[in-house]
Amino acid sequence: MRMRGPVKIYREIPVAVGLALSQAAVAAPPDNRDPALAPWFESLKQPGTGAPCCSIADCRTAEFRQDRDGYEVFIDGRWKMSVPFWLRVPPDRIIDGIDNPTGRGVVCFTPEAGILCFVPPPES
Repeated sequence: MRMRGPVKIYREIPVAVGLALSQAAVAAPPDNRDPALAPWFESLKQPGTGAPCCSIADCRTAEFRQDRDGYEVFIDGRWKMSVPFWLRVPPDRIIDGIDNPTGRGVVCFTPEAGILCFVPPPES
């Protein structure tokens, strides 16, 4: 009787490690980040669930536009996307009523999960 289970597991370990490392590379902190803002980014929670919006690695200030249907954000190469595009922000991902020290719209996005959170800029 041959044991195939352990062999299969050993073959899958390098694949899992490779995937984990590739995700770490995708989730690089933004260029020119302000370390003083890291606690604010890390405090962001998804509306309705209270789950973290991720970290400063997945959150960026972003170009956005607003119309009668809500917000759209511009997703570009900073999230390792090869083709930039506008993406509608789901209403249940908008965090209203908190201070936004960046002065700009902030989106927390991953290619796998989409928009996790969006914080509108302070009203002027």
